[in-house]
Amino acid sequence: MKTIKTYKVVPNLPKEVKDLQRLAGNLYWSWDHDVRQLYRRLDRKLWETVKQNPVELLNNLEQSRLETRAKDEGYLAHLSRVRQTLDNYLDQKTWFQKNYGDQGEFHIAYFSMEYGLAASLPIYAGGLGVLAGDHLKSASDLGLPLVGIGLLYQQGYFHQYLSTDGWQQEMYPEVNFHNLPVELVRVEDNDEPLMIALNFPGRTVYAQIWKTRVGRVPLYLLDSNVPQNQPEDQKITDQLYGGDSDKRIRQEILLGIGGIRALDALNIRPQVCHMNEGHSAFMALERARLLMLEKGLSFPEAQEATRGGNVFTSHTPVAAGIDEFEPQMIDHYLGAYYDSLKISQQEFHALGGVNREQTQGKFNMAIFAMRMAGYCNGVSKLHGKVARQMWHYLWPDALENELPIGYVTNGVHIRTWIAEDIADLFDLYLGPRWHENPADTTIWSRIANLPDEELWRAHERRREHLVAFVRNRLKEQLIKSSAGQADIEAATNVLNPKALTIGFARRFAQYKRASLLFRDLERLTRLLNNADRPVQILYAGKAHPRDNIGKGIIRDIITTIRHSDLRNKIVFLEDYDMRVASYLVSGVDVWLNTPRRPREASGTSGMKAAANGVLNLSIPDGWWDEAYQNQIGWSIGRGEIYPDLEEQDQIESEALYYLLEKEVIPLFYNRKGNGVPTDWIDMMKNCIQKINPIFNTHRMVEEYFVHYYLPAAQRWNRLIADDIAATRTLLEWKAKVSNNWHKVKFVQVQTDQNTEYKVGAEFKVAATVDVDGLTPEDLCVQVYYGPIGSDGEIENGSLVQMNLQKKLSANRHLFTASITCSTTGQHGYAFRILPANPESTHPLEMGLIHWYEENI
Repeated sequence: MKTIKTYKVVPNLPKEVKDLQRLAGNLYWSWDHDVRQLYRRLDRKLWETVKQNPVELLNNLEQSRLETRAKDEGYLAHLSRVRQTLDNYLDQKTWFQKNYGDQGEFHIAYFSMEYGLAASLPIYAGGLGVLAGDHLKSASDLGLPLVGIGLLYQQGYFHQYLSTDGWQQEMYPEVNFHNLPVELVRVEDNDEPLMIALNFPGRTVYAQIWKTRVGRVPLYLLDSNVPQNQPEDQKITDQLYGGDSDKRIRQEILLGIGGIRALDALNIRPQVCHMNEGHSAFMALERARLLMLEKGLSFPEAQEATRGGNVFTSHTPVAAGIDEFEPQMIDHYLGAYYDSLKISQQEFHALGGVNREQTQGKFNMAIFAMRMAGYCNGVSKLHGKVARQMWHYLWPDALENELPIGYVTNGVHIRTWIAEDIADLFDLYLGPRWHENPADTTIWSRIANLPDEELWRAHERRREHLVAFVRNRLKEQLIKSSAGQADIEAATNVLNPKALTIGFARRFAQYKRASLLFRDLERLTRLLNNADRPVQILYAGKAHPRDNIGKGIIRDIITTIRHSDLRNKIVFLEDYDMRVASYLVSGVDVWLNTPRRPREASGTSGMKAAANGVLNLSIPDGWWDEAYQNQIGWSIGRGEIYPDLEEQDQIESEALYYLLEKEVIPLFYNRKGNGVPTDWIDMMKNCIQKINPIFNTHRMVEEYFVHYYLPAAQRWNRLIADDIAATRTLLEWKAKVSNNWHKVKFVQVQTDQNTEYKVGAEFKVAATVDVDGLTPEDLCVQVYYGPIGSDGEIENGSLVQMNLQKKLSANRHLFTASITCSTTGQHGYAFRILPANPESTHPLEMGLIHWYEENI
């Protein structure tokens, strides 16, 4: 039967409570406890059934409930307070307006394949999406002129359940968009859905645009499930990370190219485009193409002009985790683009590194993103270093630590992840400014004023809530799996609300080593079954649908849990999502993380736990490598990297057991007369004070703005001004440098004849450079000096720019510099030349370096 017309039925809200619908449409409720409490009061049971989704709650609420609340003075007062809170939030002067309100027109577009904003909006898979969601929330709090671009998935990411033998199974239930806090963007003239079109091989693919509000920030989501598309193209947005490479490239084309077209259709022309991972990198193509059409440019001109306004963030510390496509697939879907960009197939392939040995002939989306972006970064200090190591082959003559890949350490949106009990204490003893400025260290220093007993009571309430949640959820799991009545009844007694509780929840990938704690089962059993100092563990997490190794780890853990001595001490929670995470990160006592260093780019779950005073017990990898210090948690090892992985697992599992036996468990159960573990609470307070002001997304987004967004916008404005005059000048300069670089050389260097100096001494060096075809101002001549390592190479050296001393002849110039001897030991120095132009985003932008090769 074919539907001839569709219509929408909306809740019939009495006028006294009509604002409930407006409030439900702004995801501000996802980080304000008072707003959520407003909806919870309508029907507590239904609120949990709909995964705390206000829109679905209103759609399913009995009319009588609404009528009752419309006459409830207490409820109406609550509604009025919440409405005023949101209005004040939207109207108040923001950090951006106070500090950068004079920037003129300013738009930032943030592209991400997934967004974790609330459990009820299933367009996320894990940490990448949750980070993107927290990014938008802090951008809203700070008032950044930012819009988000993503995809709206009909089935989202899979729902997990386990078979009787513990093997992960996947379900993809359909999502009813009308139960989500989204609205279809429509054309003003005729009220039809606003559509964008993409040219695919032999057909046109259409997508409609949905909008959700994240506080002040609009998020636009593309949806290909429209009748104008062929069935295979309607499914482009059915599943997040589902399907094969062919489906993935279609999703990435829709996200990137379609995302730019959506912005254009919405009359939003951003100065800065931020690619959260390489999935959206094709957006740089469309951005360049539109500028070519607008100003009649060549592709090199458009690439140069747009590149400086593009930011690329990598979250991947291993090459295997990066999207790659066969060149034939690239040609199939983007071949027509070559003509519109007026570049050859070979030139386009080179942008994705197809010509490089390391890519094995595939088109690499990270390389493509780096080639099309003026600014690149990793997501922690350690990951920045790992990324520079991984991509050093793109700049083989450069020093590893100077590669144009920086870092901005991830954070979490504090208000989203702090439990209500803890938030109330913070309001009482820290004051309300922790909401607005969580990066202010002076606010968190007031944690010392919080009485130990009150903090501990609040934390124990969170553990009790967690145990109750686990019991209910485990019971639901068992009923769905047709378990026996005895097992279902036993679920009501699982876990001890007073016992030391350890949480481990994350994606089940092999490198995360979820089973590390099970290497010595006898030792683990003794730890968990100590009647005087009981310990219990909660596991949660999904393996990728095609990761059988990860699925095998889950199955092995389930098999172990069913051992009679561990059955009630270890629980695996199915279908890990943001709602489960919120209970875990606020209710456990210890957050366990055991990745194989340096495979964790950042990780943020430990930050969420720390925000609630939960102590981290972790390998020093990702964020914990820079966060760890004494008295805020525990480090498993000192960051060693072992060539033998089996040896590494053995050593680090022993270290883990030792910390639990000798430090963690004794500290937790060391109680004073009032039953409060004061030493443990001291660590909780230290953790909150040290972690919260640094590892939050307000600090993170401010760093992105100051170090990336603002310079990128300023560069964009300069390069497109005056009919891209600055772009053309820069390209002419680059062409001149490229054409003459082979003639640039060191003629000779002059060094001090001494071979020994005292600390504090200074000596001069000089170099004569032939600049044939260029000017001295086109070049940067440097001396690189530092201690000599065992391999005869300079280690951790310093760069000093040499000064132009005088002109010796038409093409030859003398440069000099001074070297200061600041430390003892064997030292050395070397000379090099780079192109220099203040309009370049980085000295290595052209990849050209001349080192002086003669031994000194």
